[in-house]
Amino acid sequence: QVQLVESGGGLVQAGGSLRLSCAASGSISGINVMGWYRQAPGKQRELVARITAGGNNYYADSVKGRFTISRDNAKNTVYLQMNSLKPEDTAVYYCYMLIAAPLWHDYWGQGTQVTVSS
Repeated sequence: QVQLVESGGGLVQAGGSLRLSCAASGSISGINVMGWYRQAPGKQRELVARITAGGNNYYADSVKGRFTISRDNAKNTVYLQMNSLKPEDTAVYYCYMLIAAPLWHDYWGQGTQVTVSS
């Protein structure tokens, strides 16, 4: 059984920084894509950033230049460094991984709240 556990959310003032972490555990054969989504109240869940096993990154336009996604394959962990945070970044952030355990399947974290005050 695979579990994704997130940490690092919280309350921060505009212009501040937070670092989110998401660690996968269980009988994992491999991890392909890792990513972060977010969902603000009354809005659809949206892709924030993702990173492939080969290290290719994608960022939503709204976070380019402010957020950095990275991964530690030895720890089955993905990170999201968020700088220059804005009130519009306020949302619940969910990590996502495409994991072979042993079949390939999507897995999601429980979500962590990020609140940016103005």
